[in-house]
Amino acid sequence: MNPTPAQHLAKLAHTVARKGLPRDFRDEMAGRVLDLIGNSLAAVPTDAAVAVSAMAESWGGAPQATAISTARRLPAHAAALVNGTLAHSLDFDDTHLPSVLHPSAAVLPAALAVAEAVGASGAALLDAAAIGIEVTCRLGMAGYEPAAHNSIFFDRGLHATAICGTVGAAVAAGMLYGLDEAELASVIGIACSMGSGIIEANRTGGTVKRVHCGWAAHAGVAAADLARHGLTGPPTALEGRFGFLTAFCGDRADADQLTAGLGTRWEARRVFVKPYPCNHFTHAGIDAALRLRSAVVDPGSITALTLGLPAPVVHAIGEPRAAKIRPSSGYHGAFSGPFTVAAALLGGGGLGVSHADFTDAAVRSADRLALAAKVRVIPDAQCTSIFPQQFPAVLTAELADGSSHVERIAVNRGGPENPLTPAELLTKFRINAERVSTPAQAEYIAELTGALPTATDLTTLTAALRDRKAEPMTT
Repeated sequence: MNPTPAQHLAKLAHTVARKGLPRDFRDEMAGRVLDLIGNSLAAVPTDAAVAVSAMAESWGGAPQATAISTARRLPAHAAALVNGTLAHSLDFDDTHLPSVLHPSAAVLPAALAVAEAVGASGAALLDAAAIGIEVTCRLGMAGYEPAAHNSIFFDRGLHATAICGTVGAAVAAGMLYGLDEAELASVIGIACSMGSGIIEANRTGGTVKRVHCGWAAHAGVAAADLARHGLTGPPTALEGRFGFLTAFCGDRADADQLTAGLGTRWEARRVFVKPYPCNHFTHAGIDAALRLRSAVVDPGSITALTLGLPAPVVHAIGEPRAAKIRPSSGYHGAFSGPFTVAAALLGGGGLGVSHADFTDAAVRSADRLALAAKVRVIPDAQCTSIFPQQFPAVLTAELADGSSHVERIAVNRGGPENPLTPAELLTKFRINAERVSTPAQAEYIAELTGALPTATDLTTLTAALRDRKAEPMTT
């Protein structure tokens, strides 16, 4: 019998656990860890972090891994839940394209928790994280429909990050637990029964989406732990008649994406780091608005704005219009095309748009709401043809003197074709970390994270994450 996709993925995971990845790949992954830690520190004051942390602490259990928001050690599965919630809470986490999911926020918290619990080296952590992200992205690609330029998960109202990320998190955790190839295949089969998540909150409100990556990380650790204790999963869990792809994508999935070029073509290296703390679909519109500012377009002279987007994106950040031009909270402002354009034209900070632009106070700003109300969101054919290889946008400003100004953004900032520089990545980390840490602490954490490829364990880094001398800022 030929190996199943789960068995192929398990073989890759087991091979990498034994032989390791090249240093440049590990260095890239260390940058992802830095980005994730910064995003997590910045999210410590959020309501979701407070709620999840309180629940996780109430569970009790062995102190195995650091929960960033509590500065305490919790059982590995609970720490993964807390840190995954933090990682995704501000929508500042990275994105894989064209699958349109956020792999690091689900996988890295699980990997960090188990690596700390078992005393793994930094290299082992980075190797496991890379394979977990690879598995997550390949599952997302199996659920991507090229003809429709869209994720099947997304089209069906499912949160691919939470669903695929559970499996990737489980593989990463299983590698760090030292599972063999057969056990890693079972990890995949077990985790396929654990992922879930719907995206209705993007449309009409609620903060549950902030917990999706935390629950995926938590479930991934649990799946690996169950396999470690002898539970088994079906070898055909991914492609089988009643398997993962059929259950979540029907007959539209492409199972070949799970293994095509496995080990040579790395989806894990096709990840886009966000420069702005808001939904990734909004970023090109922000870049276009920032270009308008650079062209010295006075926002007060703007009579109308048209934001052209890929057709599948319009409903996510442009509808319902009433909710998008008047977001109900700072969090929902981060999912609004009209509001993010207004924020870029009137606010700013950080790398162009900052956390301060997505507070509850900011979305009540009369000037921003007035400008957001001038934004009309429409599908644009050229943007649609590019999506989702990129998340493009075209912004047209009509001015009081009768002239117009057009800015078209085809390539996203922070992606492989237009990456953030190391200095920009560090700037983003500092902005995030200094919301709850002193500048000196932030620099120390950044230094330790950069040294992960050669670190013998995570003891010093996790201790630094628990060391709090600054009071958390309010959002």
